[in-house]
Amino acid sequence: MSQTYDLESGLEELGFGDSTDLAKRMMAFVEDLKKWNKVYNLTAIRKTEDIVVQHLLDSLSISPYLEAQSVIDVGTGGGFPGIPLAMVHEQTRFALLDSNVKKTRFLQQMVINHQLQNCEVLHTRAESFIGTFDAVVCRAFASLPDIVGYAGHLVAPGGKLLAMKGQLGDEVDLLDESNTELKVENIVTLSVPGLEAQRHLVVLGRQK
Repeated sequence: MSQTYDLESGLEELGFGDSTDLAKRMMAFVEDLKKWNKVYNLTAIRKTEDIVVQHLLDSLSISPYLEAQSVIDVGTGGGFPGIPLAMVHEQTRFALLDSNVKKTRFLQQMVINHQLQNCEVLHTRAESFIGTFDAVVCRAFASLPDIVGYAGHLVAPGGKLLAMKGQLGDEVDLLDESNTELKVENIVTLSVPGLEAQRHLVVLGRQK
């Protein structure tokens, strides 16, 4: 069974329907990621099948909850979840933010290689960046209170902060105690094809 077929099956399970062309685009990105990873150390996940499940499909599992015209992916690293989401939400503007210059060089080349015209790359720290977005996405970035501290100011009035997490401990309770500007609106248990580990999406909103 080819990795492209595995990805197609996962995309179909996530509700993307006939996704042959999308799967080919994403597998081309995976091959670039693997090539650059040998020098730039972009991700500790190196096997193609693991990248497909733990990066691509995991990133795309939040797609139904991304209702925005502008999105910033904070601490995007090798481009997750921003690049897979940008490939399926082509009418949405994405900013890929990371403070690591090697990673942003890689991302800039991926924007060119894969014609991601709806993406821009930002080499800076989240806490020092000025601007607001309809949605702020963070994946494996920090604890919820820290995420709000680093990136909460980037959420526009009426916007959302989407924090992708594994297991949830007392982070939400700590956030409720410390945060006044962003409120937890929803906690979603995500289902990622091929992945048995727990995945959650914590949705926080800023009032208009």
